[in-house]
Parts: sequence; structure tokens; C-alpha cells
Amino acid sequence: MIRVPTARRRRKPEQKLNLTPIMDAVFIFIFFLLMSANFIKIMEIGSDVPIVSENDPPPQDKNPLALQLIIKENEIELMRGTTPQLVAKFQRLGDGKYDLANLHAKLVEFKKTKSSEESIIFSPEWEIGYEELIRVMDTVRLLEKTDDAIFRKTKEGLDEKIPTLFSKIVFSNLMS
Repeated sequence: MIRVPTARRRRKPEQKLNLTPIMDAVFIFIFFLLMSANFIKIMEIGSDVPIVSENDPPPQDKNPLALQLIIKENEIELMRGTTPQLVAKFQRLGDGKYDLANLHAKLVEFKKTKSSEESIIFSPEWEIGYEELIRVMDTVRLLEKTDDAIFRKTKEGLDEKIPTLFSKIVFSNLMS
């Protein structure tokens, strides 16, 4: 009797690896990631950065407002001038929120006296929450519908209605 060598008996046809289920799973995973990316919202607070330069500064107004808000845990201090002087304090109300209505009214008064002024400096303490900071920024930036209209002269000499209060917010202590 002739024996067949074992190597021939065991040789089976090579089977190819079926990658279809793996590719299906990868495409479903990619699709899921793309669909869930729509639900992520990135928030950004737009702010100007103080300019540091070796050049001579541009000519400035003789009497700038130079407004500064010092936002503390229990109050907001409004300072004015190049050598800051306290103008007003706004305490927290009974509900725990700042008195933003009176702050807004005071800022509207300043804007009426100096309509060309656009900047205000924020100095928040580190304990101030994000939502509170945004509320204060909105109070400083936006004119309400109930506010009196404020006008300024254009280069052509025409009256132009001002759409915002103080739109350029500069943070003074970002690194502290």
C-alpha cells in the first residue's frame, strides 16, 4: 500500500480574509462621528488685546473716558480716567445678580457725552463665572431698544446712529 505524504493531505485551499464586516463597522463609526460633531458648539469671547509697541503712540484724545470695570465677587466698580477714579459701584441684588440695569444706564450717560468712545477695560477677579462675565459684557456692548438714540458725526458731517454702546472690550488681567 502506498502512503500519501501528510503534507499533501493537509494542504487546503487558502482562504481570503473577509474584510467587508470590518469596513462596514469603520464606515458606520465615521458616520457616527460626523453626525455627532454637529452637536458640539465652541464658544468664544471676542476681545481686543492691549497693544505693546516700541513705536510712538498715535495722538490721543485730550480727555478720554478711559472706562474700566473692576468686576469683583460682590460688586462692580466703574472707574474713569487715565488716572482711574471711582465713578460708581454696583452691588449684587437680592437675587444674587449684579445691578446691571443701573450699570447700563450709567454707561449710556457716558456714551452720550463721548459718542466716539468705543473701548472699555475689564478687570474681572478670577472667581467670576463665565455666565456672569457674559451678562456684564452684553450689558456693556449692546444698546437696548428702550435706550435713547445716540448719534455721532461721520466724516461727511452727517449724523449717524450708534448701534452699540462700548463694542471694544479689552481684558486687562488675562495672565493673572
